[in-house]
Amino acid sequence: MELRLGERAILIDCGLFQGSRTLETLNHGAFSFDPRKIEAVVLTHAHIDHCGLLPKLAAQGFEGPIWCTPATSDLLEYMLADAGRIQESEADRRNRRRDRAGENLFEPLYTEEDALRAWRLSRPVKLSEWFDPAPGFRARFWNAGHILGAASAEIEAAGVHMVFSGDLGPENKAFHADPQAPSGLDHIVCEATYGDRAREKFTIDQRRSQLEGEIKDALVRGGNLVIPSFALERTQELLLDLAHLADANRIPNVPIFVDSPLASRATKVFAAHAAELEDTEGKDIFRHPSIHYVEDVAESIRLNTLSGAIIMAASGMCEAGRIRHHLKHNLFRRDSTVLFVGFQAKGTLGRVLLDGAQRVRISGEDINVRARIRRIESYSAHADREELHDWITARRPIAGSLFLDHGEREAVASLRELVQADDPATSIIAPQIGETYALEPGTPARRIQTGRVDMDQLAGPDWQNDYADFITHLKQHLGRIRTEKARRDALVQMRRILDEYEEARHHR
Repeated sequence: MELRLGERAILIDCGLFQGSRTLETLNHGAFSFDPRKIEAVVLTHAHIDHCGLLPKLAAQGFEGPIWCTPATSDLLEYMLADAGRIQESEADRRNRRRDRAGENLFEPLYTEEDALRAWRLSRPVKLSEWFDPAPGFRARFWNAGHILGAASAEIEAAGVHMVFSGDLGPENKAFHADPQAPSGLDHIVCEATYGDRAREKFTIDQRRSQLEGEIKDALVRGGNLVIPSFALERTQELLLDLAHLADANRIPNVPIFVDSPLASRATKVFAAHAAELEDTEGKDIFRHPSIHYVEDVAESIRLNTLSGAIIMAASGMCEAGRIRHHLKHNLFRRDSTVLFVGFQAKGTLGRVLLDGAQRVRISGEDINVRARIRRIESYSAHADREELHDWITARRPIAGSLFLDHGEREAVASLRELVQADDPATSIIAPQIGETYALEPGTPARRIQTGRVDMDQLAGPDWQNDYADFITHLKQHLGRIRTEKARRDALVQMRRILDEYEEARHHR
């Protein structure tokens, strides 16, 4: 989000679009501003959907400071470098696919070198300390209770007092205190990720009991328990609970593999900031005899031969990384279980599996889904509908406008309805990408430029999701046709429909 004061401009976060392939294409588009003229970035936290375009920004000429908390700066080195490696490897993988022979080559969005260039621009500043990100701007960070180092950003400029929530954590979250921020603001920008969900409240002990049950149910089947897990924060929370359950002999004595180099590096940052963490009981929970950190690819591949193990791997939405490798080797097994412990955006492989797909396509291969698919929601790093409402209420009075962002359409609409019912006079805005608003003290924001109106379509499943679903089931459908001739006739008819559609399109 760009904040402009006269000719000066700063950014609040600079994140990567995540979801369907169509949504991800937005990452390759041009910035709506000149990166060379951005004077600073105020970064709320190190999740890729908030920092993942910083390497692209730096590669295109940005040289200013990236202000963030010390823990965020430490995490940023590994998060951005990993993102750069993923961009390079994904481009290479797509270019090597046989079904793309002869097509234009994919170019990575940015490289690992670009990522490290961006990280070197980070400027750590402690919570509650005022700093000047650029002339005319004054800022400080507040604990957001979301992940290690996560903060809300309070900004003052030209007499306008505002706060950007970043991502907010739930109450009673492991490791971190509850979110804080100032009150009596002109404008607020608040996330709405879970704006339409009222989750059952879990204590840490209740959460551990739920995890214990899932582990026992999975391992008694004889196969593996595969957990797609976000490398940052979710993996460390799971390790906290797994170590506790193992020490209390509440789960079987089986090996626990963390198959994510990024998660291993992030865990080292957590250990370095142990003094800031709650709920660890003074123990080094990240070094436990049952927990094994998998670094090299050969060791990761050897996990294919195992049964009865717990395998945690990134990414949490199954869109990249080693988790796709483990899904390929476990989804077809009736004795294995896949346990989701985090949010799955529309259009991601994780969401497709949760929605009950019987076959999925992974790296060009069709995989039958016979494994048991499970989900627990007690590990969310995001505040739910009531907690978001409570956070907004605590910021009152709001003299200007409340902006609701970072949520799917249904989530934003639900949260807006709740806040509006509580205070009908509140000016509430759900901005679209590209919209521009004039912000003034004590008065609602005024829109001065419209934005994109197609984001709802881009945020959900796209044609490539539909294509993957169609292809994975095509062979089954053809197999139900009785004769060879009828099958070939069906294929001819499908091709004819596509040809007729293409011809009609050219004549419009």
